[in-house]
Amino acid sequence: DGSGERTYALNQRTGHIWHGFHPAVRAGQRYGYRAEGRYDPWSGDWFNPAKLLIDPYADTIVGDLVWNDGVFAFERSVSDDFGTANWAESAPMVPRSVVVDHSFDWEDDRSPDVDRADTVIYETHVKGITALHPEIDETLRGTYAGLAQPQVIAHLKSLGVTTVELLPVQRFIDEEFLVDAGLRNYWGYNPVGLAAPETRYATEVESSSAVGELKSLVKAMHSNGLEVVLDVVFNHSGEGGRTGPTLSMRGIDNRTYYRLKPDDLSQYLNYSGTGNTLNLEHPAVMRLVLDSLRRWAVEYRVDGFRFDLATSLGREHGGFSAASRLFAAIYQDPVLCTKKLIAEPWDIGPAGYQLGHFPAEWSEWNDRFRDTVRSFWLGHPRSLGEFAVRMSGSADLFDRPDRGPCASLNFVTCHDGFTLSDLVSHTEKHNEANNELNDDGHNHNLSANFGVEGETRDAAIKRRRARARRNLFATAMLAHGMPMMLGGDELGSSQGGNNNAYPQDNELTWYDWSASRSSDDFVTFVRTVLAIRRRYSCLRPRAFPVAPIPTDDAPYEISWAMADGREINIHDWSQEWPRTLLWLVPPDVRDQSRSGMTRVLIVFNPEANVAEVELPSLSAGDDVSGWHVVLDTAATNGRKHRRLNPRTVIEIAGETMRVLATDPMGLED
Repeated sequence: DGSGERTYALNQRTGHIWHGFHPAVRAGQRYGYRAEGRYDPWSGDWFNPAKLLIDPYADTIVGDLVWNDGVFAFERSVSDDFGTANWAESAPMVPRSVVVDHSFDWEDDRSPDVDRADTVIYETHVKGITALHPEIDETLRGTYAGLAQPQVIAHLKSLGVTTVELLPVQRFIDEEFLVDAGLRNYWGYNPVGLAAPETRYATEVESSSAVGELKSLVKAMHSNGLEVVLDVVFNHSGEGGRTGPTLSMRGIDNRTYYRLKPDDLSQYLNYSGTGNTLNLEHPAVMRLVLDSLRRWAVEYRVDGFRFDLATSLGREHGGFSAASRLFAAIYQDPVLCTKKLIAEPWDIGPAGYQLGHFPAEWSEWNDRFRDTVRSFWLGHPRSLGEFAVRMSGSADLFDRPDRGPCASLNFVTCHDGFTLSDLVSHTEKHNEANNELNDDGHNHNLSANFGVEGETRDAAIKRRRARARRNLFATAMLAHGMPMMLGGDELGSSQGGNNNAYPQDNELTWYDWSASRSSDDFVTFVRTVLAIRRRYSCLRPRAFPVAPIPTDDAPYEISWAMADGREINIHDWSQEWPRTLLWLVPPDVRDQSRSGMTRVLIVFNPEANVAEVELPSLSAGDDVSGWHVVLDTAATNGRKHRRLNPRTVIEIAGETMRVLATDPMGLED
């Protein structure tokens, strides 16, 4: 036909699988599928052999999607709504699947295998972190290879994070309405290749280099003691709803791959909010997901997965089940069960909010922690009891025999929402650049601007904002659970108040490394906070405490007190803040030093005024020199060391927190 395409029939069938063999096919071969069958959307069938289809199992996918009427299986210009098939050829407009040789020299690569209790996650975008990095060669900026450069890895290690979580690197497409508006899908939650790496982050986008470059990135991270976790999307595909294009699974077997409405098979069950939901109840689809996970785990050696809209993955017979077949299959898989498994525990379907209900060994994004900590420091009403529960591991959600504090993934910012700087600079979202009339994104941000919306020259406001950043970050990192920070927050990244920057692949979302000098104090603060977390194992418990039985060696468990030293009673817990609180963290038998077992005390003062606080006494058997201030958020870098005697009344500046320990172990100035 002049295009260079040759067609071969897959005329053999085993079970539900059509297959064939061609001896000339080698690594590098580009291909696609065409599927013959009935075109009857009203019955759930969208077969149209004029549409060249992406292999759902493709090793890699090259070429860009060109939006054109030809990529749709129906005639968009016809008014009878999907009934008229579109026989225009789509091959010139769609990407190609590619056969890949996965051989790679891993040498002596080994996963750091960081214990969940010791994990600190750094969520980042492959392109955004290096797109503007002045020390990275311009040809490598925004790529897997750029992220693997020693300058970037050294920065990550210096912070004290253990695990790098990458926003989606599964091959994805830009939605048509974004392309029409001159925008791109930056975040990547619109996949067309579940097991194929995104080529736009490769140095050679029209080749198969993405495979080797992503492996090299993982290898470089591992050699520096850092884990790699992938944010994966298995709840939907980029084919959208019934008005979407036919690019892959819709044209291969729509009724198998997608959840359809029983009373109208032309309509999709849309639990994802993007138009469709993959049908994990079908064995073939579950197998596709499992095979994709194994490819990432085995071929790319990643250390874990964060599952987007994970409630959809556990839906069976319309409802959610922690014992779903997919979760059970992951649990029994000898490779997948060893990986870090993190759920975004909701979708938009019925009873979609499932925080606290995922299986053993899973961690969950805890948005109740996020909202509570934001409220505490930024002046929104919550009860003291809610704050204490979140800080001590969210036992109300995760205190089960098969779970523990590490099931709570604690965060105050992530890719979806305000950055940390914007959180303390805006009370309203500013998403006008997204071309959706500022109707997109969350409205319930629990943020504050301290008197001026956005940028300001007011020195007093800037000081309060900087202090609020320190309070929010330290609280999230030192709470019981698995903490996650948003990449770029340490540099003071701002998106101008845009809290839904998914289509902004530009300087708005790329990290501004030129501002790092002005953020030196906060970078130092981040390092100090994470050093404190590493130093004191009582901040990293693997289990919830049992009912306390006081002894000479362990006189107390978790205890909370008011500023005057009075232990909090039931009435106090129901009170709203601002209230100054003392958290006496229980000692940990793993936390031994020559001077005895270390005690840690955290004082929170969200009030505007200075608070007088009486320090608790220490056990008579403790051979310690008193309390040492190891962190003070009133200081720009967090360091303001002092030694204080027990039972001393001290002053805590307004809107600050202070961490004290009986053994500073090098954390003093």
